[in-house]
Amino acid sequence: MTWVPAKVGDSEVRADRSAECRYSTSAELLGVPLGRSGVNSVATQVRLFQGIAAPRMDVAWIPAGVYVVDDVERTNLGASVELLGLEDPIRGAKLPVARTLGPDTAAALVDPLVGEALPGRVVSWRAGVDKSTPVPQIVVDDDRWQALSGGTDSSGTSTGIAAALGAEFYVDARGVPTMAPTPTLDAPVVWRIPYGVALVEPAERQSAEGLVNLWVISGDGGDGSPTIGPVFVWDDDPTSLTYAGPDPVGDPLAPQRLGLPWVRLRVERYTSPLITSTAQAHAVGRAKLADSLGVQATLSFTSVCHPALEVGDVVEVEVRPGEWQRHIIDSLSYRLGGASMSCTTRTTARRLN
Repeated sequence: MTWVPAKVGDSEVRADRSAECRYSTSAELLGVPLGRSGVNSVATQVRLFQGIAAPRMDVAWIPAGVYVVDDVERTNLGASVELLGLEDPIRGAKLPVARTLGPDTAAALVDPLVGEALPGRVVSWRAGVDKSTPVPQIVVDDDRWQALSGGTDSSGTSTGIAAALGAEFYVDARGVPTMAPTPTLDAPVVWRIPYGVALVEPAERQSAEGLVNLWVISGDGGDGSPTIGPVFVWDDDPTSLTYAGPDPVGDPLAPQRLGLPWVRLRVERYTSPLITSTAQAHAVGRAKLADSLGVQATLSFTSVCHPALEVGDVVEVEVRPGEWQRHIIDSLSYRLGGASMSCTTRTTARRLN
C-alpha cells in the first residue's frame, strides 16, 4: 500500500518474450531494512525506473519493471535481491480445486483470474485482441497461469485463453497485466539504428529450430458441438525462403511442377476447445505463423541505452552500409545507469532476400 523510495546500486534489467516472467532483475538496494517491515520475499514489491537526464530539462523516469522479491540477502549496504515480474504471483496462485469456467467472453474469464492473484491490477486489452470473443466452458485443473496463457489440461488439451485469441499474456514494464497481439514485422518501427552509430557489430545467427511454415488449426470442444476447421495457414510469399508453395494442402505437387525444389514443408497442428469460429482459427494461425518464421539474429548496441524499448517492439537496423533489416526485439538487457544495451532480435527469411 505504501511505496518507499530507495537508492539502487548495480542492477541488471532483463526482458524476454519467451520467458513466463517477462521481466527479471538482479539488483542492489541501498539502505533498506529487511524483514517484516522492510524488504522480504513474501510481500514486498519493487518498482524500478531508469532516468534520462539532459541539460535544461527535468529527469525523465521510464519504468523498468514491477517485481516481487524471489530472493533477498543482507549486505553491508542494504540488500541484494533477485526480482521476478508480476507473472510470478499468478504462476504461484494455483487453484485450490478444479474450476469450471464459462461459457462467457474472454474478458469475463481473464479479469477475475488475474484479479484473484493480483488484487487491484486491471488487465489492459490492447488493440487487435477482441476481449468480447466467446469462450466455451472449460475446466481448469489447478494451473491459473496456463489457463491464462498457453497451457494444457491433464489430458493434453490446449486450454490457454491467450493462445486461443492469437495473443500473448504478460505483465508490462509498468506492472500492468496485458493481453496483446503477437508482434509482427508489419508493426510501426520504434527505433532506427544506423550502421556505425548505435551498433558495434551485428552477430548474425540463423537457426531452423522452431521453424514452421504451415499451421493446421482446429477447434474441438469434445462435447458433441461441431468441430471448427481444420483451417490451414501457410507462408504464401513466393520470395520467402520459407515459402510453403501456392497450395500445400490442395496441390502439394505444385512446387515440383513449377521447378521449386527448395520448397520444404514444416507442419505443426494446434487444437483448442476455446476456438469457436473459423475467423478465430485464422487469427490464431496467423499469430502462430508470425511467431514461427523467425530467423535468429543477435545485435549488440553501444549507443546510449534506450530504456523505453520493450520486447516485441520493431526496430530497423543497418547491419551493413546501405542494408537495412526490420527486426522484432525478443529479449534485451541493460544495467541501470549504464550506457549500453544488448538485444536478441528476430526477423523473417522473407526480409533477408
